[in-house]
Amino acid sequence: MFAINHAAAALLVKRRYPDVSLALILIAVQAMEVLWVVLNYVGIERTTTEPVVRYVGDIHLAYMPFSHSVATMLGTAALGWAIGALAGRPRLGAAVGLGVASHLLLDVVTHDRDIALAPLLDGPEYGTRLYSRLPLAAFLLELGFGVLCWRVYRGGRALLAVIAGFNLGNLSLFFAAVPGPEQWLSGRPILLTTIILARRSL
Repeated sequence: MFAINHAAAALLVKRRYPDVSLALILIAVQAMEVLWVVLNYVGIERTTTEPVVRYVGDIHLAYMPFSHSVATMLGTAALGWAIGALAGRPRLGAAVGLGVASHLLLDVVTHDRDIALAPLLDGPEYGTRLYSRLPLAAFLLELGFGVLCWRVYRGGRALLAVIAGFNLGNLSLFFAAVPGPEQWLSGRPILLTTIILARRSL
């Protein structure tokens, strides 16, 4: 799922744990993506593209078993929960754990089959292939999820405008007929990685 909707998931966690800092929850929901960026920069994980990038289905998260495997993300979520519990802050730990786990769930729902069970383990990879097979459905799911998070959180109009605006800003990545900056991403995985990092930082 795209950055804005991982961030929107933090609103659900914040609603459940109002005493936990939203900033900390936002870090939790984006932590595995930041790790993915670092591992791409140093060449441990790998992203590739088709010769021409027209939409999100032409971008391939070819190898990312350390940042985005089921075991890594659930293990990190459990670690966050355990640290919070041991520190006498079980609600904080639960919020961090849920934030990290939400990243796994949302990516499995949208990604191609690129999420491994565990690092260095040959076996099936998970994902619905929604991005590549049904990009219109993926766009509507992302936008709808963001709005749902806003509604549950009971946010203001400015927050709704941010969520909707960022989703609409991704429109060209879901529709090959809509021109956008993705045409410059072909064969430039580090540029793609940098753009994703910038979006996570906003």
